[in-house]
Amino acid sequence: MTTTPMPENFEDGMLELETLVKKLEEGRMPLETAIEAFERGSKLRKFCEEKLLNAKLKVDQILVDGDGSIRTESFDTSQS
Repeated sequence: MTTTPMPENFEDGMLELETLVKKLEEGRMPLETAIEAFERGSKLRKFCEEKLLNAKLKVDQILVDGDGSIRTESFDTSQS
């Protein structure tokens, strides 16, 4: 079994994952191929989750001050 590199971005990863899921749902793959597709899908899911988490950390945080006012502040990843 050859190792296929991960996609370059989230969108490509989701597209590949969606394609694999559709093929698996059809149920027409030989068992070994289905197992390989499932394993690849698991890796793609993890890849996409990590991309989403990284994006979430870059999004502004919404903060509520003591007086109830709302402000936004960039998330500082250097403090993590």
